[in-house]
Amino acid sequence: MKQRDIQVLQEMGITYWQVRKPEIFPNQVLPVINLPAECKLLFITAEELDEHDAWLFGRILSSMKLTPDQALSLPLSALDQIAAHHLNWCWFAGCQGAHPTGCQVLNSASLKLMHNDPSSKKALWQQICSYDS
Repeated sequence: MKQRDIQVLQEMGITYWQVRKPEIFPNQVLPVINLPAECKLLFITAEELDEHDAWLFGRILSSMKLTPDQALSLPLSALDQIAAHHLNWCWFAGCQGAHPTGCQVLNSASLKLMHNDPSSKKALWQQICSYDS
């Protein structure tokens, strides 16, 4: 459900509920996440990004020659719901999981930890460069 739709429901006094453990309801069909065609990088993290994290994320994207419009952030639990995609990259930050097929995988510490840890930034950069060769 889109954020605007949720706000409309809230203004009408209707409570919006989201099932966090859909496996409890085996007969329920999970919604499919259709990624936009321009999405080239999927950023998987369990943390909410603050302004400082978003700045670092933008810097890393630009070093990969990507724009923020070409990236999408999802929680780990949403990976099973991804439909067909045009992804080039799947970046797990502070978590591990099964990645969508056909994309290059990056693993790093969370962005919050990377701010003060040059070695984790270097490790991420080495992973990125390893795909260029």
